Amino acid sequence: MIDHLLQEIAKRYPLTEQPADEYASLKANGMRFTIRSYEAKGLGHVSTMQAKGFFGLMRMDTLILNPLEKDLPLYSYDRVHAMGNDTLIVELYDTLLEPRAFEAVRKVQKSFSDLPDHPLGEHWYDPIKLPESISKKGKTDAGARFDALTEEHLSALLNAAPEDACDPAAKREKSAVYVEGLLTHGGPSTDVFKRALGDESTAKLFRTVLFGTVG
Repeated sequence: MIDHLLQEIAKRYPLTEQPADEYASLKANGMRFTIRSYEAKGLGHVSTMQAKGFFGLMRMDTLILNPLEKDLPLYSYDRVHAMGNDTLIVELYDTLLEPRAFEAVRKVQKSFSDLPDHPLGEHWYDPIKLPESISKKGKTDAGARFDALTEEHLSALLNAAPEDACDPAAKREKSAVYVEGLLTHGGPSTDVFKRALGDESTAKLFRTVLFGTVG
């Protein structure tokens, strides 16, 4: 699915891979992580993270899109396969310079509303998480529909991009609020990396490679 999402972005905004340096491959919490970083020309910063562990019983894919040149929300895709379960989490965070709803994205959500929701509990970032976010969980036989939901959801979001470019500095400042919040308050993956890499190295990974809030 990571490759399909990258292709969906690249159809509109050419991708150029950026160096991930010491973060390209690392181990944390019994998992081996492969991390890549890209510039999407005319859109912003893209990163991917793929992890495998526990003798192949768990696999996790992540794609982050931080749209610094278009006024779209910060996008985070997570997919976890473990113990016969398939979990899909797509979160959109309000880094918008001008507030608006994404009706086409909501239509995609509605067309897949029969898929079982996956409650995530309460988190510090809930106030900036947009209602167009997704959280689903099922067995592995739901995978094809999870894939379709993911692709249609991202396509609808990208199609909603304003024609005009926005101020990258202003967008970077907005997205940094979320990233610095992760580093301060924590999150599932943030805590894993902090334990394995320490605070300083985790901050560099998040700011430069994963989210691109620091050039």
